[in-house]
Amino acid sequence: MHKLFKIPYLILITFSLIACIRQPVQNLELNQNWQFKQTGTEDWLPANIPGCIHTALFDNGIINDPFFGDNEQNLQWIGKTDWEYKSVFFANDEFLESKHIELGFAGLDTYAKVYLNDSLILTANNMFRKWDVDCKNYLITGKNELFVKFESPVTKDSLKAASLPYKLPDNRAITRKAPYQYGWDWGPKFVTQGIWKPVYLRTWNDARIKNIQVVQDSIINETAWLTSNFEIESSKEQDCFLTLIDEDSREIKNKIRVRLNKGTHLYPITFSIENPQLWWTNGLGDQHLYKFKYRIQTNGSIDEYSERIGIRTIELVQEPDSIGESFYFKLNGVPVFMKGANYIPQDNFPSRVSEKKYRQTIQSAVDANMNMLRVWGGGFYENDIFYDLCDENGILVWQDFMFACNLYPGDEAFVENVKQEAIQNVKRLRNHPSLGLWCGNNEVDEAWFNWGWQKSLCYSKEDSIEVRSNYLKIFESLLPEVISEFDQRRAYWPSSPKQGWGHEQALYSGDMHYWGVWWGEEPFEMYEEKIGRFMSEYGFQGFPDLRTLDSCLLPEDKNLQSQALLNHQKHPRGMELIRTYMDREFDVPDKFEEYIYVSQLVQAYGIKTAIEAHRRAKPYCMGTLYWQLNDCWPVISWSSVDYYNRWKALHYFVKNAYDEFLISFEEKNDSVKVFVVSDKLQSINAELEMKIIDFKGEEYWSDKQIITIDSNSSNIYFKKEINGFSKKDHLFLAKLVSNGKILASNIYYFLPVRDLQLPEPNIQKEIIKTEKGYQIVLKTDKLAMNVFLSVDRDGFFSVNYFDLLPGEVKRITYIPDKEIDSFESEIKVVSIFDTL
Repeated sequence: MHKLFKIPYLILITFSLIACIRQPVQNLELNQNWQFKQTGTEDWLPANIPGCIHTALFDNGIINDPFFGDNEQNLQWIGKTDWEYKSVFFANDEFLESKHIELGFAGLDTYAKVYLNDSLILTANNMFRKWDVDCKNYLITGKNELFVKFESPVTKDSLKAASLPYKLPDNRAITRKAPYQYGWDWGPKFVTQGIWKPVYLRTWNDARIKNIQVVQDSIINETAWLTSNFEIESSKEQDCFLTLIDEDSREIKNKIRVRLNKGTHLYPITFSIENPQLWWTNGLGDQHLYKFKYRIQTNGSIDEYSERIGIRTIELVQEPDSIGESFYFKLNGVPVFMKGANYIPQDNFPSRVSEKKYRQTIQSAVDANMNMLRVWGGGFYENDIFYDLCDENGILVWQDFMFACNLYPGDEAFVENVKQEAIQNVKRLRNHPSLGLWCGNNEVDEAWFNWGWQKSLCYSKEDSIEVRSNYLKIFESLLPEVISEFDQRRAYWPSSPKQGWGHEQALYSGDMHYWGVWWGEEPFEMYEEKIGRFMSEYGFQGFPDLRTLDSCLLPEDKNLQSQALLNHQKHPRGMELIRTYMDREFDVPDKFEEYIYVSQLVQAYGIKTAIEAHRRAKPYCMGTLYWQLNDCWPVISWSSVDYYNRWKALHYFVKNAYDEFLISFEEKNDSVKVFVVSDKLQSINAELEMKIIDFKGEEYWSDKQIITIDSNSSNIYFKKEINGFSKKDHLFLAKLVSNGKILASNIYYFLPVRDLQLPEPNIQKEIIKTEKGYQIVLKTDKLAMNVFLSVDRDGFFSVNYFDLLPGEVKRITYIPDKEIDSFESEIKVVSIFDTL
C-alpha cells in the first residue's frame, strides 16, 4: 500500500523542492472542506467525506435518524433526487511542477460527473470501482474548485430498464451499486449517493508502482519460493532498480536492475523464505504474516509499496466419489471442515463503520470458533481492513462477486464496466492469505432454473436465449478469465449454490443453500436429513437484543403489532414464521420481553440442530455457513450478532457447536447414538462420561469409556437404548474429559421444550468483583434451562443462555464497557421456566 498523507481543513498543497535526485510518489487526501446540496437548491451545507447524502442530511439535522421507527418510509425521496458536492483546495507552482498529477476517488456512489475548475474530467458509473484521472492540465496555481454532480440511481435504473427489449426481475440489476441498499428481506431501502470512500491527489515523475502481486510458486525442502510481480508505470524507457526488503528483519531479499518500457508493464522478482511459518485458519495453528517493502528507484523517481503475505496452500477439491462429487477446502495439504457464517455489510451507510466495529465483528467470529466467512454478493467488496483482520485471525474468506438474486444486462458497456470492476478488486485482494475462493454470484443460476422468472416476466424464446447468454458471458466467461489472468492460483466457483435445494442432486455435489426450514416451513429435524457436501446457506430468524430495539422504537411501539416494529421486520412472513416455529418448540409467552428471549432460543435451537448434523456428517459434508453473522441496522433477522454487535442466543450456541471437539446425539429407533467430532489434526485419548438424570438431579444411568478420537474425524462412540424412564423429565448428559479438562459437553433432551415437565428452579447467585469486571457464580436445586443473564447496559457475558444442572456450580465472567456502581442489583437472571 502506498503511504497516504492527510491534509486538514482548507487544503493547501505545497512542496519544497530540495536538491534531491529522486522525487517520491505522493498521495495526499482531499477529504476536508466538502459541502453538498440538493440539485436545484441554493444552500450549501458541510459534508463529511467519506460519507453519503443520507449521513450528510442527518449530520446537518435535515432528517431524523433513518433507522428509528418507520422513518425509512419518509426518506425515499432522497434516493430519487440528484445531489451535488463541492470542495476547494490550493496548489502552488512547486506542486504543479510534478510531471504527473492524478485526482483519485476510491469510491463514488454511483452515477457521478466530476468537474475540476469547471472542466468535466471524469464520468463514473460504478460504486465498486476506484476512479483515477490525470488532472495536471486542469490545475491552476492558487485556488482550485472540485464539483461532483450525482444523478439518482433510481431514475437511471428506470430509464435504462425501459430501453431493454426484456424485463429484469428487479431494476437494481442495471446499476453497479450495492444491491442491499435497495432493500432486502433483512434490510431497509436507502438508495444512497455520495463520495463514500476517500479522495486523493497523487503525484509522480518518472515511474511509480501501481500494484504488487505475490505468487507462491512452491514449497520444496523447507524452502518457500515466491515471485513478486511489480506492476510499474513508467513515463519513458529507463533503467530501474527493484528492491524487495523484509520489513521485520530489514534483510534485502533481492535487488535487481531492469530496463523499464514506457507505459504499464509487469517486472517479476523472485525470492525465497527458509523454513517458512505457515498460515493456518483459526483453531488449526498460527496466522504468521510476512511483511515486505517493495521499492523502485530510477534517476528521477523513488516509490515504495508495502504488503503482507501468508505462506500457505489452498485448494478447492472437487473429485468424483461413490455418492457424487466432493466439495471441500484443503489448507496446507489438510482437508479442513469450514465452520462459519454468511457476512453482510455492517451498515446501510458503509462509511459509518469504524475500525472498532470491524474488529468487534471479526472478533465475534473468532470467539465463536469460526474459520470462514462468506462475503455475500448483495453487498460490496469489503474495505481492506476486513481482509487484514481475517488475515490476522485465521478467517478464510469465500468472496462473492457483487451479483445476487437477479438477472443482468449483457450489453458491451455493462460487461466492460463489470470487467474493470472485477480486475480492480481481484488485484486489490489477491495477496490476502485469507482469500480462499472467488464465487461469481449468489443464487442467480438457481433462480434462472427454479424461480419461474421466464414465465412471470413473459420471456419469449428469443428473450430467454439472450438473457441466458448474458449470464454465461459474465459468469462462465468474463469472471473466470479475469481470475485466470490476475489470480490464477485461486479457485473460481460460478454460482452459489450449484443447484436449488428442491433438487435431490443438490445433496450430492457442489455447495447447497437449504431453505426447506423457514421458507418451506419444514421442521428443524429436516436439517438432519437435508445435508449436502458443503452447506453454504441456511438460517432462521430471531429478535435482536431488547436494548437494540430500544434504540429504534418508542416505548409504546414495543409490541408485536406496532407499525414501527414491523418496519424492522423485512421478511413478508417473518413474524408469522417465528410464531409458527415457536409454537412447535416452546410455550409462546405473552410479554414482549419474554417473546424476544424465546424467539432467540427458537433460532438458536434450530441452527444448533443444523450445525451438529453437518459436523456429524464429516467428511461427506465439509462445511457449514449459516445465514447470517451480522446486521446492517437494528432488525429482526437471521443474524447471530445484531447491529450493535450484541450476541444473540444463537452466537453463544454457535460458539459451543463450532468448538474443536463436539459431542452430538442422534436419536433413531428408540436409541441414541453418541458422536464425537474432532477438528484436531492429531489423534487423542479421552474419557467419555455419560449419564441420564432427571430434572432434579437423580441419576438413572451412567457409563464411562476411554476412547481414541481420530484426528479430523466424526465417529459414533456409543449407542444407548431408550427405555425405563420418562422422556418428559430426563436428559442425557455427555462430557469428553482429558487430563482433568473438559474438552466438550452437551445435553440431549428427548422432547421439545414445550413437552417437558420443567420444575421451578431455585437459582442462587453470588457476585464477585474482579479486576476487569465481575464473576457470577450460579447454582440451582433443579434443572434451570436456558439461563439468561442480562444487564441494561453494554458489556459481555462469557457464557449465556445455558442449561444449569442440579448441584452444578457455573462461573460466568462479565466485562462491562463502563464501570457499574450497582451491578448486583442490576443483573437479571431468568430461565425458560419464568416464561411459562
